[in-house]
Order: sequence, then C-alpha cells, then structure tokens
Amino acid sequence: MPFTKMHGLGNDYVYLDAFESPALAERGDLPALAQAMSDRRFGVGSDGLILVAPPTAPGADARMVMFNADGSVGAMCGNGLRCVVRLVVERRHAAAVGGGVTIETASGLRRARVVDRAGDWLISADMAQPRLDLGSIPARRDVLEPAGRRGGLDLWRVGGVVGGLVSMGNPHLVSFADRLPEPAELDRIGPGIERHPAFPDGINVHVARALSRDRAEMVTWERGSGRTLACGTGACAVLVAGALAGLLDRSAIVTLPGGDLRIEWPEAGGGVVMTGPATEVYRGVWPG
Repeated sequence: MPFTKMHGLGNDYVYLDAFESPALAERGDLPALAQAMSDRRFGVGSDGLILVAPPTAPGADARMVMFNADGSVGAMCGNGLRCVVRLVVERRHAAAVGGGVTIETASGLRRARVVDRAGDWLISADMAQPRLDLGSIPARRDVLEPAGRRGGLDLWRVGGVVGGLVSMGNPHLVSFADRLPEPAELDRIGPGIERHPAFPDGINVHVARALSRDRAEMVTWERGSGRTLACGTGACAVLVAGALAGLLDRSAIVTLPGGDLRIEWPEAGGGVVMTGPATEVYRGVWPG
C-alpha cells in the first residue's frame, strides 16, 4: 500500500492517496491502520493518518479524513490541511484555478491557496470563523469552574490551569502564561485536561506566551496524539484568544516548537487565515 510522509512544522502525518488507489477509501480498518503506521518504533512514525479522497460535498476538490495516532477520528488539522492541499495540487488531483482549492473536512469546507511552490511550499488556508460558545467546544458548564474574564475572553479553571475556550472546528483550551512549560511538565498536565469530564469529546491543550503585540510562542498537547511540534488550529485559537484578551493584535506570528505560522483574524465575526509550509518527507510502501 503506497503512502506519503508529510509534515507541517514537524506535525507529521502519513497520507494515503485514494485518488490513485480508490480501494483505500473503502477500507474498514483505517483506525487500526492509523495506530500501526503512527507508531514511532514499530511503524512509520507520525502524529496520525490522513486519507485524501475524492470529495462528496458539492464545490469541494478533495476530501480529507483524519485519524489521530491513537486511532480516534479527528475533526480538523491545520497543518494536515496544508499538506493535503500540496498533495492534491502537486499530483494534479485538483485544478487549483488561481492557485486555490477547496478541501472537504469533518468540520466543513476549507478554502486554501498556494502562495509559493518553491522548497517546502507555502500555503494559506481560510480556517473559518472561531466559535466561543460552550456548545461548540463542546464543554459542560456544570463541571467547569469560572475564573473571571480578561478583555473579551471568558476564563475557566480546569485541572489547575486557567484558560479560554475556542473552537476552530475542533476544541481548544488556551492558557496564557509568563513562561512555557517544559516538555515533562506539559506531559504531566496535558492528559488530565484533555480527558477532563468538562470536555465530553476531549480537548486540545495549549500554553502560550505573548512576546509582543504581533508575536507569540506556544506549546501543544493534542487530543489523541499527545505532545506535538505544531498545531495549526491551535495557533489559530491562540491568536483568537490573545486578541480577545487584549494581548495580541489580529495579525501575528505564532512560534511553535516546529517553526512559525502567520495567523490573521481580520475582523470579529470573520474567518481566521493561517499561512505556513507543507513539506513532503518521503514516499514508501506499507505491507498490507
């Protein structure tokens, strides 16, 4: 079975191309396959698996189906989205009229455009409008502990951490701090918040620090994958939370362990735009 290893700032996935191998879209063992291929000792090694297939939604050029490293289904991945765009454009699965393509995801259609095809490629994607209501996260108000408000951002205390909640088509808790936790510290606090009873579907956990009005840094504990080098939707959530809290402007560079993303939220009520690289590592064949 052919596969492609790709990453966005080190947030790496195994990609299966169902345009070229249609039978892949019919496999019933994709969750188990995601677990096996994602294993960094006995598999390919990745944060998950993404199936790239012909679309089912009108107006889309391709469809992405995402599985986390633990085999659970993911709703959205910003770094994965950019890599899907590169794959379908580079292999001519989509015409990319004007450099743009539309990808069908579990969180809806996402429009993206290729900014630069040199090197690691540079791709800009409309990540849609952020949602702040608890129902969109989803989060249980009866379990959450209110922790006040900072600017326009409601704060909640969860597992000893205070942060705001943002949905980018998937759930995020963003906590701003004076320093970023060390990896061992993030490994300690991340799982408890990810699986906290307040979040019936789990949640992505981010600790961020505003360095200036137009720059922030962050670390991530991803739902279903653990500590990762980057999270595109998480960077979007950090920008939104930071702008609402009065810590960041609506356009900023967000630095993750794997590198930088440009995140823009031009206006309240509008969509968030993410710009960053999409890198192909290698292509291979998986037995089975």
